Amino acid sequence: MKILQGTCRAALFAVALFGATGIASAQTQGTIKIGVLHSLSGTMAISETTLKDTILMMVDDINKKGGLLGKKVEAVVVDPASNWPLFAEKARDLIAKEKVAAVFGCWTSVSRKSVLPVFEELNGLLFYPVQYEGEESSRNVFYTGAAPNQQAIPAVEYLMGEEGGGAKRWVLEGTDYVYPRTTNKILEAFLKSKGVAADDIKINYTPFGYSDWQTEVAAIKQFAAAGKKTAVVSTINGDANVPFYKELSNAGIKASEIPVVAFSVGEEELAGIDTKNLVGHLAAWNYFESVKNPTNDGFIKQWHDFIKNPKRVTNDPMEAHYIGFKMWAQAVRQAGTTDVDAVRQAMYGQKVPAPSGFTAIMNTNHHLSKPVMIGEIRPDGQFDVVWQTKQAIKADAWSPYLPEDKGKIADWTYPWVCGNCVAAKYTD
Repeated sequence: MKILQGTCRAALFAVALFGATGIASAQTQGTIKIGVLHSLSGTMAISETTLKDTILMMVDDINKKGGLLGKKVEAVVVDPASNWPLFAEKARDLIAKEKVAAVFGCWTSVSRKSVLPVFEELNGLLFYPVQYEGEESSRNVFYTGAAPNQQAIPAVEYLMGEEGGGAKRWVLEGTDYVYPRTTNKILEAFLKSKGVAADDIKINYTPFGYSDWQTEVAAIKQFAAAGKKTAVVSTINGDANVPFYKELSNAGIKASEIPVVAFSVGEEELAGIDTKNLVGHLAAWNYFESVKNPTNDGFIKQWHDFIKNPKRVTNDPMEAHYIGFKMWAQAVRQAGTTDVDAVRQAMYGQKVPAPSGFTAIMNTNHHLSKPVMIGEIRPDGQFDVVWQTKQAIKADAWSPYLPEDKGKIADWTYPWVCGNCVAAKYTD
């Protein structure tokens, strides 16, 4: 076998030899184990605890319906405690010691980057449920959250347009780690491609858990005082969002004057904030609890029945886990085994009717086709959808706005086996 063109860090694996590599079947002692790798303490617990509960809900549901391959599914829950190196340690334990068939977990990109070498070394499967910066494709990860072309780019396009207020100046405000920095690099290139001057783009980063927002919010107001319509694009993550939005309110920043569109704030994060003064600010996701359709009605009811609290909200990353778990279960049934290589191949083309009202489809780049929605914050902490795509959008793993991405392809089907690289074609 020889490489005809290009280079690729991924070695060709034989699709026919499903059982010869990687993890053996995780069906031990009459159960199929899956890992749940979410922070239940620390700065990210505000967002990730609900995702742990979502997977427990899905496990409970599948077991009530007879399990999978005639066996019960068992969730092995660990707490990496918002500690990025600890994510890798816990991931290794789940795969090597607990022999889980798949792992559902991570929120921040730094946690995903931490565990990625472990999953690739041990040939595990990670279902990653949160929007991210792209610039990655691994055969060991299924990315069920949004890529930039399914969230960040459409949100900025909306705010640039007449319907979104026609913003001319931009504040890119983020937490200081890989997701905001890479997303803002893409957005800065996109804005400049649309003729936005460098002086009309302000980029700022603050640490995880940041709480003293008075100076930063004052700087946003000053930047907006130049006389051009200004919008804020927020990639602030975790519990820092609570004091950020409180300071916006304290500073009298109204959505009609300086709209804020957030990529990591949903119903769960707003549950702890008085939102009356935040009405009209925006979030961009692929799902909101407020959308009306029978699938979402069933999803919300299932959640409330499981969590036994009718006030607990649903949100976009929860929907991503719902989709990912269902697709994994369908792929296991189709393959007739939990063997990683067999399940990975069976994942391609899986479809799930999603609570968004669209059908989610898993593509061979390990990303979903999903709709894009822009929601306005309501006084009750929910969102009114003010704009959405007419159809599901296929995710791009690589951004067309970054020169270094030219020629890169993410396609994990034989004879194309390629991830973070220029396409490499293999032949006999």
